Amino acid sequence: MVNAVKVFKKTAPNGKVTAYLSRRDFVDHVSHTSPVDGVVVVDNDYLRGRRVYARVAVTYRYGREEDEVMGLHFSKELELVNTQIAPNDGKAEISDVQERLLNKLGSNAYAFSVALPESAPCSVTIDSGDDSSTQPLGVIYDLRLYVSDRKDERPHRRNSVCFSVRKVQYANPQGSNRQPQTLVSKSFTLSPGKLNLEVCLERDLYFHGQQVPVTLNINNASKKTVKSVKAQVVQHVEVTMTNSHFSRVVSSLESREGCPVTPGANLTKTFSLTPLASTNQKRFGIALDGQVKDQDANLASSTVVAAGKNPNDALGIIVSYSLRVKLNCGAIAGELVADLPFKLMHPDPTQKPSLRKIQSSDMDIEEFSRLRRGESVADD
Repeated sequence: MVNAVKVFKKTAPNGKVTAYLSRRDFVDHVSHTSPVDGVVVVDNDYLRGRRVYARVAVTYRYGREEDEVMGLHFSKELELVNTQIAPNDGKAEISDVQERLLNKLGSNAYAFSVALPESAPCSVTIDSGDDSSTQPLGVIYDLRLYVSDRKDERPHRRNSVCFSVRKVQYANPQGSNRQPQTLVSKSFTLSPGKLNLEVCLERDLYFHGQQVPVTLNINNASKKTVKSVKAQVVQHVEVTMTNSHFSRVVSSLESREGCPVTPGANLTKTFSLTPLASTNQKRFGIALDGQVKDQDANLASSTVVAAGKNPNDALGIIVSYSLRVKLNCGAIAGELVADLPFKLMHPDPTQKPSLRKIQSSDMDIEEFSRLRRGESVADD
C-alpha cells in the first residue's frame, strides 16, 4: 500500500491566490501549541507591491442567529493573529510537506506558519437541538489568507481564502496511573446505621468510543433497603462568555440486579457505560468537538490545563465529565449519590509512526470545503 500525505487546497474566487494546508488543527500540548502551516501561491505580477496576510479569528456564539433582533447580537468575534506571510525571506524552518510543496509549485509559492496565543480556547460547539440554526453555537475558528496593502485593511472576498480550522487537545501520551475512587455514606433520621457506597474506575482517562467500566461496593449497615441502582455519565459545560453552567447526561444505565439490598447485606457490582455522540443527536446543550453538522463529530473532550493552573480560569467553553451513581432507597429515604470525575479525550495521533518521513513522492491534494473529524496526515 502506498502512503500519501494529504494536503488541503483552496483557491480565492478570482483565482489569483491558492493556499495549501498540510494540517488544519492547532494542537494544544498544554505546555505549547503546535502551529498550522502550509504554502500560499500568488503571482508577483498580481501582488504589485502588496502583501499576503494570514488572519486567525475566533467567534464566540452563545445564542441563535435567528434570535438576533433590534441590533442585539449573540456572538463576538476576536482577531487573535494577523501577520504577513508573503513575500518572505524563506529563512524560516519548514516541514517536509512544505518543502515538497515548494518544489512542486515553483517560485511563486511561499511557506507560512501561523501560531495561536497560549490562552486561546479550544474548539467546542453546542448542539442546538435542531437543524434550523444557521450558525453553530460555541467557539469557532477561521484562518483567512488575503492580499492587501496593509494588514488592518478589511479583506476582500474575491482575493482571500478562508479555511475552517480548530484548536484541539489530545491526551498526554505519558498518561496517569491514578485509579479514581470515592466513598460516600448516608445516615437516616431516627434510624441507626449508615448506607455506604464505594465507586471505583480502572483509570482516570478514557478515549472517545471506549467503554467506561465501573465497580461499586454497597455496604448496607442501615435499616433501609436499596431498591435500585442508577449510573450516569454526566457532561458538565461551563460557558465563560455568559458565566453559565449546565450539565447533560450522555450515557445512563439503571439496574435492579442484586436488589433489593436489605439491611446488613453487601453487594459488589460491575457494569460499563459508553458515552457517544451518536446516541445524543438532536439534544440541546450537548457539547461536541468540531462542527455540529459534521457527522463524525465526537463528544467534546475534557478541558486540560497545565499543572498548577485552575481549569476554571480557561477561556471559551470548559468541558468536564463525571460518573454519577445513585442508590434509590425509596420515596421517604431518598437517594445516596456519588460523583467521580474522569477525563474523556482523543489519543495523541503524533505518537503514531509519522508518514511525513516516508520516502514517497505521492501527495493527495484535496479541495478543503468543510471541517471534518480526522487527521491531516492520512494513510490512503
